[in-house]
Amino acid sequence: MKKILITLLLVISGVTSNAQEGLKWYTDINKAIEASRQEQKPLFLFFTGSDWCGWCIRLQNEVFKTPDFTAWAKDHAILVELDFPRRTPQPEGIKAQNNQLQEMFKVQGFPTVWFVKPSVNDGKTNLEQLGSTGYLAGGPSAWIASANKILANYVADPKPAPVAKPKTTKKKAKKA
Repeated sequence: MKKILITLLLVISGVTSNAQEGLKWYTDINKAIEASRQEQKPLFLFFTGSDWCGWCIRLQNEVFKTPDFTAWAKDHAILVELDFPRRTPQPEGIKAQNNQLQEMFKVQGFPTVWFVKPSVNDGKTNLEQLGSTGYLAGGPSAWIASANKILANYVADPKPAPVAKPKTTKKKAKKA
């Protein structure tokens, strides 16, 4: 009986870990902004305390680690994890970036998810707030439905037209 239970737990944990395969979670906001602008998707800013926040861990397990969320996220957002761990070491640059974004979005509780649209005006990056959410009971379908309501406010910028490269012709040198 113990062997069956252990096998079942391993299979379930394997399915859960595979659910996030293919999802890229950025930790550098500048790289995420670049990806957002290239792919014409809003940023998904996940403010979390990964090693201490029970509701954050619950949101991860009940929603973010599911196949439904994985499929949705690939089509709808650029994922950014802004972590505030207590026991896990973190580079000072990431700490400073996360603290600055926490202040900017006035995040007071975890988990908080902000959807934002980055834009560049006069060389400065602006993050237009589309809306925020956190943990919602009801699993991935309830959470995704709530996120879709927020994303209804998102309008992608028109993609710039590709720059046409001038055709070059090679002229053969005439023999004299």
